[in-house]
Amino acid sequence: MTSAPPPTRKTDVVLIGAGPIGLELAVNLQHAGVDYVHLDAGQVGQTVADYPKQTQYFSSPDRIAIAGVPLSIPDQTKASREQYLAYLHGVVEQFDLPIQTFERVQSVTRDDEAERFTVVTSKASYDAARAVLAIGDMHHPRLLDILGEDLPHVSHFLDEPQMYFRQRLLIVGGKNSAVETALRCDRAGAKVTMSYRGEAFDADSIKYWLMPEIQALIKHGQVAFRPRTVPTAITPDSVTLASVDNPAQTHSVEADFVLLLTGYTQDKTLFESAGVILEGDNRAPQHDPATMMTNVPNLFVAGTAAAGTQNAFKLYIENSHPHVTKIIEAITGSPPPSHLVNTAAKTYGLPES
Repeated sequence: MTSAPPPTRKTDVVLIGAGPIGLELAVNLQHAGVDYVHLDAGQVGQTVADYPKQTQYFSSPDRIAIAGVPLSIPDQTKASREQYLAYLHGVVEQFDLPIQTFERVQSVTRDDEAERFTVVTSKASYDAARAVLAIGDMHHPRLLDILGEDLPHVSHFLDEPQMYFRQRLLIVGGKNSAVETALRCDRAGAKVTMSYRGEAFDADSIKYWLMPEIQALIKHGQVAFRPRTVPTAITPDSVTLASVDNPAQTHSVEADFVLLLTGYTQDKTLFESAGVILEGDNRAPQHDPATMMTNVPNLFVAGTAAAGTQNAFKLYIENSHPHVTKIIEAITGSPPPSHLVNTAAKTYGLPES
């Protein structure tokens, strides 16, 4: 005998996503006395947790701090993944934010006549006057759809560089994650080869302190570089690379492990279920930049989710803080107190990232 589903809970706002901008929104909704439900499919800061161990942020700590809580790093450097996760957890504890983690949202639909949303999750359903999607933009790896991509020694994520000690490692990709992985795995004792469809790395896509090191390692043969190539097939011990300019021209690279670091795509399911118009190459949600409201009345988008699938990154944590101010003002009629929103982006102008 199956148990009856839990009754639908009514609330003013359903906030989906417990990353940095979602948490900053939650602090301000709480401060404004708004009745809200906060949901996340994973843990608090799940996207951060998915980063490789000991990854350092590009942005300085003051730019990725949230809700007026200082982010202090002991050695005055950039924050690591581990430090930022601990910081986010501290923010949740400081404000005692009620977050329902590991509750995946399956659909968001609007009843235009009632002017309310139904949000269905893996555990319950919610009836809300407004909804905010702060779901990020890096949900699924960008698959290459080539033979052998699903082999056990192939991954789209770096976990622990030490795993590749004295192993032949092929890294596919040429943006920041691929370059940073190549450097870290080389330092860990891997024999690294990089395949990149471009002729050379784009300095605008790579942390500025990484570029000189990767160029030096390639110049001196420490890291092998195969520009203008793409993988076409993977076997248990090698990868076939084809020339971008002449696909019939191929060569084989021996590899014990393969990391396909070719970027990520945004899951559009919730936008589509709600009827949000998706625009441009990124399929970004249509929204009013003054309020962050989408074409669906009272459905807002916040943080990097507003950019869709980012091929060239334009939205980061540091320049998404203004979304919080806009959404809170649209919902409550008043801007949030300045001490509960990071104003670094406004203070510094252009993003550091």
